[in-house]
Amino acid sequence: MNTDSPDAGALLNTQNKLRVLVPNFTFNLGFSGKFFHTGTDEEDEGDDMLLKHRRELWWFPHMWSHMQPHLFHNVTVLAEQMRLNMLFAQEHGIPTDMGYAVAPHHSGVYPVHSQLYEAWKTVWAIQVTSTEEYPHLRPARYRRGFIHSGIQVLPRQTCGLFTHTIFYNEYPGGSKELDKSIRGGELFLTVLLNPISIFMTHLSNYGNDRLGLYTFQSLVKFVQCWTNLRLQTLPPIQLAEKYFQIFPQERDPLWQNPCHDKRHKDIWSKEKTCDRLPKFLVIGPQKTGTTALHSFLSLHPAITSSFPSPVTFEEIQFFSGPNYDNGIDWYMDFFPFPSNVSTDFMFEKSANYFDTELVPKRAAALLPRAKILAVLISPSDRAYSWYQHQRAHRDPAALNNTFHAVVTAGPQGPRDVLALQRRCLRPGTYAAHLERWLQHYQPSQMHMVDGSLLRSNPALVMEAIQRFLGISPTFNYTQALVFDETKGFWCQKTEGGRPKCLGKSKGRKYPEMNAETRAFLAEYYREHNTELLRLLNRLGQSQPGWLREELQGTSRS
Repeated sequence: MNTDSPDAGALLNTQNKLRVLVPNFTFNLGFSGKFFHTGTDEEDEGDDMLLKHRRELWWFPHMWSHMQPHLFHNVTVLAEQMRLNMLFAQEHGIPTDMGYAVAPHHSGVYPVHSQLYEAWKTVWAIQVTSTEEYPHLRPARYRRGFIHSGIQVLPRQTCGLFTHTIFYNEYPGGSKELDKSIRGGELFLTVLLNPISIFMTHLSNYGNDRLGLYTFQSLVKFVQCWTNLRLQTLPPIQLAEKYFQIFPQERDPLWQNPCHDKRHKDIWSKEKTCDRLPKFLVIGPQKTGTTALHSFLSLHPAITSSFPSPVTFEEIQFFSGPNYDNGIDWYMDFFPFPSNVSTDFMFEKSANYFDTELVPKRAAALLPRAKILAVLISPSDRAYSWYQHQRAHRDPAALNNTFHAVVTAGPQGPRDVLALQRRCLRPGTYAAHLERWLQHYQPSQMHMVDGSLLRSNPALVMEAIQRFLGISPTFNYTQALVFDETKGFWCQKTEGGRPKCLGKSKGRKYPEMNAETRAFLAEYYREHNTELLRLLNRLGQSQPGWLREELQGTSRS
């Protein structure tokens, strides 16, 4: 082999040696075309030698000028940089079909910069990338993968070599530290405990003392000497398929707050701000008065609601369904840039958050300091209200079956009736759902709103909410609300003193629930209501009047 460029020759020789130990082992080289032939004569010879042997190596694109994608908000600019790099690859015969790319400095991969993903797919048809930043945990072996916008993101591990670690005798802590990591230490444990590992290091570690080559050869030999592991290499797309076969639960990401990690904040677009994230959530459950609460909160001059969704109206429903896959850029677009960060209390209301299993964990990852409002009414009344809501929306199961038939249906009942039954009954098991929220939020962050009192005396309830949120000065809801006799609800008082109420779909009049069904539900919820009472007592929160009545009623019966 021609070794006019000793470093490039050493890289290729090491690859051949490693292939004896690891079948198909191949170095995957990143390229930024702007820097081709911009070094010393010896470095330019290295460029030429790598290109001469390009078919023996794998290749992935960086950006044309190694720029950080998160600094550019315009997808057109990013796409142009990628096209320049693609043109360079085509001119020099570099294979461009690996479907893998890496963003310089991890920029834009996580925290996600949606423009990078869009440009990657458009220009390079990228299917796989990798990063050391998700989640930003140490040690390195705790890193995980996720899938976003159709691109599989694999965890990239740290091999202990960085831009500045280029000389063996100058390794931080001494060369023994590097050898200790290889021989039973952190680097060895990373390989041992991760079935799939991607390591990446810098150009400088393939020159100078060639620490990259030394480290990987030493590591492979040590693993093969002291374990029965069989090491193998796969191209990126096959590697990603294998990874998500082993870890299917990692396909869905868990979005964290970029501002709570200095490293993440540094590689997040300066045009984005965590101040656009809500300070509190109204989590439901459905049919308890959350829309009324949303309207009352929105009257407050210091409180700002999220923008409406064209699909789900005043609810974003980010944490509870497929919208979560859109990422936090999508979520933040529902909130304005606050005019005064210290006094603007931004919030969103999505009533299905309360009883959707994944929501508390997701919400706490992104909004760990948020306050949580849950509105509770009699679970029997809530179930009946949901049934009537579904009748109004022409649900065949509700139209063709009485409420009693729905809630008493046995496990062998029709599938559509059982689905309606679940949506009627399950959200009302309040204590179980609240306990799940309390696994992720402190009791001091949660406030239970008495939905019956919200209906009869909203000003009193809104005063308590303002105290809980820490809003000062207090807004006078007694002056802002007026009771509408026709509607039977409290509504916003306009300048002329007339009521401005919610639409006709809110506050529908239903026939009375029959006594037999109410007795059935009282017994069904008896233990759940007792658990709720215990929970509220434990948290030091007042028990709503309807809860006392329900428990007294069931004890009398």
